[in-house]
Amino acid sequence: MRASRLALTTERTYLHWVRSFIRFHRYRHPRDMAATEVDQYLSWLAAERRVSPATQAIALNALVFMFQRHLRIELGVLQFQRARPKRRLPAVLTHAEALAIIERLPRRIALFVSILYGAGLRQAECCMLRIKDIDFGMNEIVVRMGKGAKDRRTVLPGQLRDDLAMQVEFVTRLHAADIAEGFGEVYIPEALARKYPHACRATGWQFLFPNRAPAPDPVTGVIRRHHVHPSWIRKNIKTARLAAGIHKHVTCHTFRHSFATRLLERGYDLRTIQELLGHTDITTTEIYTHVLNKGGRGVTGPLG
Repeated sequence: MRASRLALTTERTYLHWVRSFIRFHRYRHPRDMAATEVDQYLSWLAAERRVSPATQAIALNALVFMFQRHLRIELGVLQFQRARPKRRLPAVLTHAEALAIIERLPRRIALFVSILYGAGLRQAECCMLRIKDIDFGMNEIVVRMGKGAKDRRTVLPGQLRDDLAMQVEFVTRLHAADIAEGFGEVYIPEALARKYPHACRATGWQFLFPNRAPAPDPVTGVIRRHHVHPSWIRKNIKTARLAAGIHKHVTCHTFRHSFATRLLERGYDLRTIQELLGHTDITTTEIYTHVLNKGGRGVTGPLG
């Protein structure tokens, strides 16, 4: 997988499904299995585990990669039971609820979550933001290598300009201290590292939300300062939600859903929202028309 330049997150996900496949077949070696066993496992995921089509597709990709790319075994035509699609409306916060949670977060995490809500970023996209991706002159945030390995531009919330400037100044000072202590490197993609060999120590490439201390790179072992870990964000959001007395299920993605809903409420068209969110298919964006206060058809019930 590393020879194929797959992302570390993809590597971990594929390994998870390969292990699950092997356990399901009572630890038989994959070399002794083929399409029949893959069909049995994927059908079990759909019928017993009731996974979503997207989850089943990820498991399929992991197994196909292992058999075809690693073991050189062709699976041929697969005939597994397909998972049934589940259309669920996303949880959305009101503006007051979103602010109530953000106000109860520590300053750095509050800024992180404010970007999710104010610019519609995914959690991973916000973690991967670099100093150079904040364009104060154009009032834009540049999202690099988002979902589907695509770049896009989204809005820079005006209320966050001062806080973002302070965060950039903080990271700049932190980077200077790291260099003084003999560190100062940050991860950048291999192709860019070869083209710009000194970029890993440049201030502009530093993560906007760095981790508290340098740590070994999980692939190379080089000591670097990575971005903040997503689990730390999630734990603080849960604590703030409970403190605010909000009973909805709230994750980082809930703030992205709320961003899209606010834009619809303000009359922006779906195509604009699609571009800001980075959706490939407009039908993905259309789901937000069903979560507005008046419903997708603008119907008001008999009690108002």
